[in-house]
Amino acid sequence: METLMDLEEIITRIRPLKEDAQNLARNRLDSLVKPLGSLGRLEELSVQLAGITGDMKRRYNKKAVVIMCADNGVYEEGVSAAPQVVTLMQSLNFQKKITGIGVLSKLSNSEMIVIDIGINSDVVSENMINKKIRKGTNNLAKKPAMTREEVIQAITIGFEEVQKLQLTGFSVVGTGEMGLGNTTTSSLILMALTDCTVEEAVGKGAGLTEEAFVHKKEIVRKAFDLHKPNKNDPIDVLEKVGGFDIAGLVGVYLGAAYCRFPVVIDGVISAAAALIAFQLCPAARDFMIPSHGSREPGYQAAIQKLGMKPYFDLEMRLGEGTGCPFTFLLIDAAQMILHQMATFDEAAMDNSKMIDIRNT
Repeated sequence: METLMDLEEIITRIRPLKEDAQNLARNRLDSLVKPLGSLGRLEELSVQLAGITGDMKRRYNKKAVVIMCADNGVYEEGVSAAPQVVTLMQSLNFQKKITGIGVLSKLSNSEMIVIDIGINSDVVSENMINKKIRKGTNNLAKKPAMTREEVIQAITIGFEEVQKLQLTGFSVVGTGEMGLGNTTTSSLILMALTDCTVEEAVGKGAGLTEEAFVHKKEIVRKAFDLHKPNKNDPIDVLEKVGGFDIAGLVGVYLGAAYCRFPVVIDGVISAAAALIAFQLCPAARDFMIPSHGSREPGYQAAIQKLGMKPYFDLEMRLGEGTGCPFTFLLIDAAQMILHQMATFDEAAMDNSKMIDIRNT
């Protein structure tokens, strides 16, 4: 199994969508017993999936959400409403299927791959894959969150996990995370990469009081001024103001593009990771599928920079990967439309008088 020993080499091996397969999918969709384009974005998704895999007949029977779990040193600055132990407790609860992502994963018959990439605890559990880099990042309000080597290590962990999933028969992956303080890190990443303001990037996370919210924005402002992350160097941005969880998800996005998997974006934190992956490798964007429009304010900056539009607007902001399971169902729907609907010829119907109203 290949690793990310050379990040640049991996990036150069990520190829664009397969145009021939996309054209075949478009032709098939236009021949189905329906007005042209009447299934809207579902048809767009069918075409994207064909381009990702190069195979219109591909089925997505094994699905997984990779949940990167890590603590952030900036928690020390009072940017979160919950005690830090919640990172560990919730990470342990995922596989019990009593969390939001656990319940929704049952709905879509998908698995959760829970990875301890940097939880501030010595607890080892069979319910988590232990890939701990260390027990949380540095306090980015005082010093860079990680070293450059740790950033690459975290990306490698995510990349290799997708390779393992491919070897065990999975064909689609979603992105999730757990870690107190990670709406602070994602806000800083989005400010660096999109030029949005503190007010546009920072939200109340898990539920800050108004006073704590003002304090959080001040910490973010000071940290950004301290580090001045280089928007032209995504690794520098991660090193200075990122987190192990976000860097691990960057690896998941790159791994999905490398393995030609559809990969689902969840909320603001996984969108920040998606944006980093896109900055590193623009072709990786073509393999990403946005799920829902997060209520966290920074999400809009991320999704606009990616040039995407989420498929759902449920006013969610939980994280954990909760947008992925019902997007997996949408992927199944797009695949079934392409393969199970009849064409006009198959249904012995005449479509000679139909016109294309998509652009009217």
